[in-house]
Amino acid sequence: MGTMSVPETSHAPSGLADHVPLSLNQEFLCAFDKGDVEGAFSHRHTLVYGWRLAGRLDVDALRGALDDVVARHETLRTSIVRGEGERYQEIHPPMSPELVVRDLSGTDPGSRETRAEELVNELDSGAYSVDRLPHLRAVLGRFDDHDGVLVLVLHHTAGDAWSMGLIMRDLAVRYAVRGGHRPRDLPEVTQYREFALWQRESAETDAVNASREYWRRKLRGARILAVPADRPRRPEVPNAYAVHRFLIDAELTSATLRFSRTTRSSPFMILLAAYNVLLHELTGATDIVVPTFTAGRYQDRFLDTVGPFFNFVPLRTDIAGCESLREVVGRTRATCIEAYSHDIPFAQVVPEAPELTHSFADPGQAVVAFEILQSPSPMDGEVIGNLRYSEIRRRLLSQSVSSHIPDGALWATDILPSGEMAGSLKFDVNLFDESTMVGMVAGFRRVLRNTVTDPDSPLKQV
Repeated sequence: MGTMSVPETSHAPSGLADHVPLSLNQEFLCAFDKGDVEGAFSHRHTLVYGWRLAGRLDVDALRGALDDVVARHETLRTSIVRGEGERYQEIHPPMSPELVVRDLSGTDPGSRETRAEELVNELDSGAYSVDRLPHLRAVLGRFDDHDGVLVLVLHHTAGDAWSMGLIMRDLAVRYAVRGGHRPRDLPEVTQYREFALWQRESAETDAVNASREYWRRKLRGARILAVPADRPRRPEVPNAYAVHRFLIDAELTSATLRFSRTTRSSPFMILLAAYNVLLHELTGATDIVVPTFTAGRYQDRFLDTVGPFFNFVPLRTDIAGCESLREVVGRTRATCIEAYSHDIPFAQVVPEAPELTHSFADPGQAVVAFEILQSPSPMDGEVIGNLRYSEIRRRLLSQSVSSHIPDGALWATDILPSGEMAGSLKFDVNLFDESTMVGMVAGFRRVLRNTVTDPDSPLKQV
């Protein structure tokens, strides 16, 4: 793609429920609009999550609960109209999402966890049009009457990872109610349109303007750091993504968590510091700008709202002159604290740093975003009504075909209840070989181990 440009204002009229201005987050997605095959509105820009279910399941009650969730959250039935000269949200009446039931009864009990993960991967590689409403779909795999796997598919223009946790929480509660149980009440929900309108109204506050000034200073002359691709991008060839998955063992995970506590850092800060060192080794750069994502919800009233809140945040760390890994951690920590305290929509950051996104236009390189997964309500064996829900988070099966991201590559890490870390590296197979991704993971694991076990060792100069 060319240099990214994110408009600051929508051309849409305001006031009507079916003609609502876009949020700045949705404007960000529009900057990556490359049609149906690739980009933010492609049929593979999706989120696919799975949960193991234990207990007798009533399929009719599950269908009704899915209806309840779509009725509760407007974004699941909202179109983003991207016409010539105007863009806006169009909210549609409640409708029933698709639920497909799959018979998995021939699966040996010892193979069910693997088969469940295979089903998640199978659906993750599928195509789901953004024009087909609602944006939520479900597949129920049944091993027997008391054992199953539920997979939810959400188009990424309608939500984010936080939203997926909310959807599953609400679905479990509504299913229990339809089965005659009395679980906890769901909180009142603020609709996403209110977030979009609030964003517009608060775009010129003193706090936002102060944050814009911070980013203007912080990102002066900066470009997001990209890594060399194995092959140059060919504009006529559509993106095609795969995922390399890996596990960081409990010993290294435990050491990482201990070191984060001793340095008064979050685990993400330690992981990002190690990633900064890896990028330094791969590129020789000391001025390192890594994009990540924050929850982007800003106010408590939006914590239970489903929608695309995620915010793209550039983290700039200058490691020039660092003599040890510990110094890199310290500078990375300071970068994160500053960025989080000035977190505003990326659409408001871009005008302050006109060169920041030029890396996306380089055909010989790719931007690799870095994130740690977070959910407001992870289910790890939680019982609601008559069912036990356990999210499938320890995913280790790589995929040659996967869901897409708008551009570049994406590194994600999840700290598991088991005390391990599950990681994934999503990449465009037209740009990278999987062996390159395997090498990056090996390098990261080495750097992370050195960082948390021997932080005063010298930084390798490139």
